[in-house]
Amino acid sequence: MVARINTGKSIAKALNYNEQKVKTRQAEILSASGFLKEADQLNFYDKIRHFEKYTSLNEQAITNSLHVSLSFDPSEKLSNEKMVAIADTYMEQIGFGNQLFLVYRHHDAGHPHLHIVSTNIGKDGKRISMHNLGRNQSESARKQIEATFNLVKAESKKMAADGRLVPVSVQRVSYGKSATKQAISNVLAVVIEGYKYNSLHELNAVLKLYNVTADRGTEGSRQYEHHGLVYRVLDDAGNRVGKPVKASAFYMKPTLANLEKRFSENEVEKAPHRKRLQTTIGWILNKKPASLEAFIKGLEKENISTVLRRGKE
Repeated sequence: MVARINTGKSIAKALNYNEQKVKTRQAEILSASGFLKEADQLNFYDKIRHFEKYTSLNEQAITNSLHVSLSFDPSEKLSNEKMVAIADTYMEQIGFGNQLFLVYRHHDAGHPHLHIVSTNIGKDGKRISMHNLGRNQSESARKQIEATFNLVKAESKKMAADGRLVPVSVQRVSYGKSATKQAISNVLAVVIEGYKYNSLHELNAVLKLYNVTADRGTEGSRQYEHHGLVYRVLDDAGNRVGKPVKASAFYMKPTLANLEKRFSENEVEKAPHRKRLQTTIGWILNKKPASLEAFIKGLEKENISTVLRRGKE
């Protein structure tokens, strides 16, 4: 399971996002915790009014909305009931069990995932701190939930906590063998959340391992000037094939603007590992390995993985 937390200043924005998905039948609402009616009996205005009733109790709070996405491995078959149980357990363990929250199941990607909309303002007007919520409470909750519900562990599909690159559980895209958007979405769901890249070039270095690339267009083109971004499938020789898919068409919204925010966040998170990596590589090179294979084996002994890709880039 991969958990991603977004905090903001507008409950309406997070609520609108999920309600539009419901409207277009790309999502369904599963539960409403803390509301006076059942989820299927609430209209949009019931939901927003109840949230605003809470947020109005603390008008000094600048950040008052919580929007969580929980993504699961494509191999997992999760019923709505199990998803609700996971969402309830997650919210309880991050300290939001008594808060208002709505749970939505989305159907717009090739893997099961849900979204939770909540507020950090309680019925007494007090604010729950969300500082380092993702790094601390959420990470602990994720690990416990994976064990409790027997889910595929996030460590099997992303960068481990100590900075080692771990193989992801997603297949390389083969053009023509599956729907382009869904195939790209499966790769993005793992790579966008799981790797610590801090530039489009670094992101593409990983995406190309799965025959996908993020393309800004030719410098000077309309797409480039308007900061547009599309995703394309590559063949095994690195050539672009098929039609591009706009970044905004994917549920996780991996647009250039959103990726640039991640670049900054990832740069900070990578910093503690960079010095160790540089020191270890320098130490191995000083031993003068006899070949590339010897160099790679030396890195592996220090729990550092390497990725080699030959061919057209």
